[in-house]
Amino acid sequence: MSAERDIKFTAADFRRLRQMLYQRVGISLNDSKSHMAYSRLAKRVRQLGFRQFSDYLDLLDGSAETEEWQHFVNALTTNLTAFFREPHHFDLLRLHAMERAGQDRLYRVWSSAVSTGEEAYSIAMTLLSLPQLNRQRLEVVASDIDTRVLSHAADGVYDAERTRTLDTALLKRYFLRGVGRNAGKVRIRKELREHLSFYQFNLVAEPWPDMGRFDVIFCRNVLIYFDKPTQAAILQRFARCLQPDGLLFLGHSENIMHLTDAFQSCGRTAYRLLGQDARE
Repeated sequence: MSAERDIKFTAADFRRLRQMLYQRVGISLNDSKSHMAYSRLAKRVRQLGFRQFSDYLDLLDGSAETEEWQHFVNALTTNLTAFFREPHHFDLLRLHAMERAGQDRLYRVWSSAVSTGEEAYSIAMTLLSLPQLNRQRLEVVASDIDTRVLSHAADGVYDAERTRTLDTALLKRYFLRGVGRNAGKVRIRKELREHLSFYQFNLVAEPWPDMGRFDVIFCRNVLIYFDKPTQAAILQRFARCLQPDGLLFLGHSENIMHLTDAFQSCGRTAYRLLGQDARE
């Protein structure tokens, strides 16, 4: 057996792993993800000196709260993002914010699965481009279950290649270009980063902390990892976290109309919170 396949991983181990992940964070792995699970965890299992996955899973079972659980979750979550991904969402965000620019309160947006941060910074850049919106009344909350990518997001440092599609004016206004050993890197400027706050957040945790209400929630390409009952429960919680007429943005392959009556479609994978009267 090669060094890449020297850790014993049985069908029973995969079933157990799936159940543990589901119980911990609500993510439901299908049968086709066995190889993915092995490839992402085998190095960690080997580092800990185990020769079979069952011993590693026993370690996790031995304690409900250890750093190892975070390694486990980080390894099995998928992170794919880009600046201004699905630009039609940012067009709707801009219009929504402009309609509420005169309100005497914070305009709040939650990026609930922020990954490495590009989505949250795109939100902030969109809102700060609006002269009607008081930048002192703007808040972007960014969260993720994966502490590794959350740390990356808070640092705001990226390969310059990831910003190649951005408008030159945005690059000059919001990014610092690295020099010397940081050549090929860019960093988000402080004046943009200061509008964001970052938190680890588990969408299936009981209960959710009280974060107040948001005008817009982004939760793109996340619900697809949960089963239908979990999806429905998260959507109801989102509804309770939104201001009246608030917006929810989902991923391009996600459709929720059969899961909840709290929202009405208002564009491609964009949904508006309905008032209670409209749901009755």
